[in-house]
Amino acid sequence: MKTEYFERLQETVYRHVLDNGLTVCVLPKKGFHKTYATFTTQYGSIDNHFKPFYSEHWLQVPDGIAHFLEHKMFEQPDGTDVFQVFSRQGAESNAFTTFTRTSYLFSSTSHVEKNIETLLNFVQEPGFTEQSVEKEKGIIGQEIRMYNDNPDWRVYFGLIENLYHTHPVRVDIAGTVSSISHITKDLLLDCYRTFYHPSNMVLFVVGPVDPEKIIALVEANQQAKNYDDAPPIERRYPDEPKTAYQKESVLKMAVQTPKCMIGFKEGRVHREGGDLLRHELAVQILLEVMFGKSSENYQALVDEGLIDDSFSFEYTEEHEFGFSAVGGNTEDPDRLSERLLEIVRAAKSGALDEESLHRVRKKKIGSFLKALNSPEFIANQYTRYFFNKMNLFDTVSALEKLTADDLVTVLNDHFKEEAFSQCKVVKK
Repeated sequence: MKTEYFERLQETVYRHVLDNGLTVCVLPKKGFHKTYATFTTQYGSIDNHFKPFYSEHWLQVPDGIAHFLEHKMFEQPDGTDVFQVFSRQGAESNAFTTFTRTSYLFSSTSHVEKNIETLLNFVQEPGFTEQSVEKEKGIIGQEIRMYNDNPDWRVYFGLIENLYHTHPVRVDIAGTVSSISHITKDLLLDCYRTFYHPSNMVLFVVGPVDPEKIIALVEANQQAKNYDDAPPIERRYPDEPKTAYQKESVLKMAVQTPKCMIGFKEGRVHREGGDLLRHELAVQILLEVMFGKSSENYQALVDEGLIDDSFSFEYTEEHEFGFSAVGGNTEDPDRLSERLLEIVRAAKSGALDEESLHRVRKKKIGSFLKALNSPEFIANQYTRYFFNKMNLFDTVSALEKLTADDLVTVLNDHFKEEAFSQCKVVKK
């Protein structure tokens, strides 16, 4: 068992890699009442072209299959309702699928060890049948249609579709009604055997727990199960141009207030570790400087009647892709798009305000330190950082080391107009 002590944050992470390859991370938090645990595989919606375990041939699977598999994992061979099991043990459970990972989780204030065993056992014992797979298509199909009627979801994914030519990130995480119709039990098992091997997974536990007891418990649980050694997973993604696929799209929907979202596609991908952490933080700071609520630009947009409380911005980057997104509700989507692009151009043509940078950096450090009081934040973010070879607890020092020159370089590198696009939702 290895320990990582972060003196400044007074945090210690205990990490242990089991013989079957499973990584177990435990962060004890004295004084906390709740324990939060995630069991996560590095497998998400973009992983639709790979070599299955035990095969030398490439397999292309239907879009949405990672999310579909997440749903089916709660079905046990003996018909047990996993949610009820957790509930009886005083825990709340859930799961989610992103572009790059699938995570199963629980939170509880009691029976922590029993809940950890339940979490491990149900994820490591698929029990779905051909009949239940067919039934699930109708359930997930309804979920897809629901999101298709959600204007916030449509404008967000509409922007991503505009930014990307061929990369699977442009496809909704749940897939389409058509794509999930091609999912079979055998394809699900191919995905499960390939991506749910312990060597591709991380168990993270945070709360008032004893690290040695938790790791011993997990080790005993895993020793009772047989896993063959797994080769490194081979994944294939299409070559993606650096430019945006198209500059604009307009969706007509039954909305009271139109929506507008602009974004920039990341041109240089495949970052990892400290390089990715610094770049991600730099873009986030730049977005806050340009569009944050304490900025002059934000107040000007409010005064012009172009934005309301729905206005937001974010930056997403993983090993294979990255993009920024800015926007929200607006009575004038065309004008808002023009103004947002004007703000970016002005930032690129002028000098960055050192005072604003200092203020935003302090705010971001404060927000991060406050977030460390949330077990959910720690577990979900630590795992994401781990898969990207970053360390969550390096965030503060990375923020402090960012210079104005670093930010100018990122400003000119990320916010390129050939990588710009916009999506608008207007009244039908």
